[in-house]
Amino acid sequence: MLTCQCNAIHRRDVVCGGGAALFSALVAALIGSTKPVRAETITGKVPEIDSVAVRVVVDSYQFAVAPSRKLPDVEIEHFGWGIGAGKPPGKTLISEFGLSMHVETRRGTETRNVLMDFGFTPDALVNNANLVGIDPAEFNALVLSHGHYDHFGGLAGFLKQNSGKLKAGLPIYIGGEEAFCSREWTAPPVRGDFGALDRKALEAANLAVAYADGPALVADHGFTTGHIGQTSFEKLLSPSAMKIGVDHGIGCYADQLPEDERTKAVIPDQFRHEIAIAFNLIGRGLIVLTSCSHRGVINAIKQAQAASAVNKVHAVIGGFHLAPYKEVYVRDTIAALKGMDIDYVIPLHCTGEPFYEIAKAEIPNKLLRSYTGTRFIFAA
Repeated sequence: MLTCQCNAIHRRDVVCGGGAALFSALVAALIGSTKPVRAETITGKVPEIDSVAVRVVVDSYQFAVAPSRKLPDVEIEHFGWGIGAGKPPGKTLISEFGLSMHVETRRGTETRNVLMDFGFTPDALVNNANLVGIDPAEFNALVLSHGHYDHFGGLAGFLKQNSGKLKAGLPIYIGGEEAFCSREWTAPPVRGDFGALDRKALEAANLAVAYADGPALVADHGFTTGHIGQTSFEKLLSPSAMKIGVDHGIGCYADQLPEDERTKAVIPDQFRHEIAIAFNLIGRGLIVLTSCSHRGVINAIKQAQAASAVNKVHAVIGGFHLAPYKEVYVRDTIAALKGMDIDYVIPLHCTGEPFYEIAKAEIPNKLLRSYTGTRFIFAA
């Protein structure tokens, strides 16, 4: 059973998401009223999807001549060059230390499009989305995994660039008010201002912010995990600090944060607001998009399993945030992934090369390589 519980909140914050009809009603109420809105509980099984195609729009590395290939239950398309018949070399994909993933799902005659995270710069996101043929007008939902600049830095510029193209009241799913806090990067190699999510840019783009602290349907095909609990061996490292409060319209409202955070000025980031999303591929199991996994990739997978009551995981794709950890911890994570009998493991972004090298030896038939522009097509 899926549940999404919210307190009544101000228009500036919005609500948890539900099914398509429910969410449309909430969006209409939101746009036309300043009254608080409470989302209803969602019950029943998560949707079963006929196909899930995940495109890595922005990541750290591109290898233009990697050959595409087809496995029995997944197609892997690498992008290559932005050339074609009558189209000489011009722009090419931009890679950066950020992450953005586009998901296209099909169920019968229905198609849904979701963009999860937005890279470090709008230059990369806008450029790459155009090159790979993503149409912002087709988006049914946006998702922000957590409030780090390398995941939302491209958003405001992307929204401005596509002004008037997005659906009115397009929902953006966020794990909570913490995502809006101003942050400082406190880990190596350098300390400094790590930005803040621009609330006004979301309002100007007519987005409906959906606080998904609990599991909620996304675009009627997928679902958010809600907040990710810490139930495995995984240990959280905090590379950033959150500044509590609002300064000239930028930051997070203290009264909307967990009670133990409200009276603090600056606190180590615990990523309580981090969320993942997942899709239930019929006959195969879950496709889990973890994005950064600050609270642990195993914990994120377990949260998706608990939220959906689906135990089988067909694929996990995203940043596993293992680069800062020692080799023994990386090996423990790979052992845990092996124990979960996941069909495909696709590391991105902050996972780190040691994970890939060890996993290549430990789970060679499950490990898939990805680059900026790569598309994975999973079918029932």
